[in-house]
Amino acid sequence: MKKKLNIGLIFGGRSGEHEVSLKSAKEVMNSLDSEKYNVIPLAITKTGKWLLGEKGNEYMTLNLPQAGQAGGVAVGEPRNLIATEKSSGLTQFSEGESDFKLDIVLPIGHGNFMEDGKLQGMLDMLGLPYVFSGTLTSALAMNKQKTKLIAKSVGLKIAKEFSVYRGKKYNRDKIIQKLGLPIVVKPVESGSSVGMSICREAEKLEQAISKAFEYSREVMLEQFIQGRELTVAVMGNDHPKALPVIEIIPKIADFFSYEAKYQAGGSEEICPADIPEEVRRKVQRYAINIFKALGCQDLARADFIWNENDNKLYFLEINTIPGMTSASLAPKAAKAAGMTFPQFLDKLIRFAINRQAE
Repeated sequence: MKKKLNIGLIFGGRSGEHEVSLKSAKEVMNSLDSEKYNVIPLAITKTGKWLLGEKGNEYMTLNLPQAGQAGGVAVGEPRNLIATEKSSGLTQFSEGESDFKLDIVLPIGHGNFMEDGKLQGMLDMLGLPYVFSGTLTSALAMNKQKTKLIAKSVGLKIAKEFSVYRGKKYNRDKIIQKLGLPIVVKPVESGSSVGMSICREAEKLEQAISKAFEYSREVMLEQFIQGRELTVAVMGNDHPKALPVIEIIPKIADFFSYEAKYQAGGSEEICPADIPEEVRRKVQRYAINIFKALGCQDLARADFIWNENDNKLYFLEINTIPGMTSASLAPKAAKAAGMTFPQFLDKLIRFAINRQAE
């Protein structure tokens, strides 16, 4: 009988996507095969404290009911669960100073400090192997503006954009002259559409920019492209493969907002997408191209807009740790490709383990 692997499941974190991470991590924990894995919960609170093992599991249990409220991004630390000096430091990861030795880490976290290379850099320094992309790739992919530059360099079409910076002046009229209206306003470094809006009126642009500045010191103003939103998950390493294409149709907003993503009935997700075969092949090829160009590993999900008028695909962004509940987009595409959620997780872990053996 094979020895079970000790999986360190990291979740939570100091980002506006803390609650999304809790929901994903709970389902991942319940779906990992107990015959193959010992799962060690590693919670990171909103103030950056680490709660390991039973403390991590307790943190998830206490906070999960609040995480079920879509759009609620202010879950605090419960007063009856305070990290001790032992559990809040990194000494638990040191060999000989902890009750367990991790074989591999599965980070189920999104946004700043979790998906942007900071966590990955820390794990690299500690010598802990992990699932998903490495430090540089994670940092680049989190920055929407830099990702678009790389996408353009490999032949993907992108919408025109303009960046503004917190504390620096900008000319509203010149921006509108360059991009037209509506304008898509995005924090450059955030996920789950947190802080994003579509501005259709010139007099509301400053308000939309101020909202985005709450989440990032740099804000990207992007030309609005009318079309159908398509997303493609890519799995693998040396020879990555694209999963079935999904079309996203928001129901409660005019774009795939935080609420449309996580509120029940907020959007319709059609998998596989009802699109022409030529478009399907092209968007899957483009997703693989940006996956390779950024150096992604194991799994990533790329988003596009298909403009039916000019029949062109516009690259939007890529997620290096996509949502990981069984109903999330990447697992849904994996299901359409014939994988159960536990099989999907097994495959991701196997990809990472095989990388370490090379």
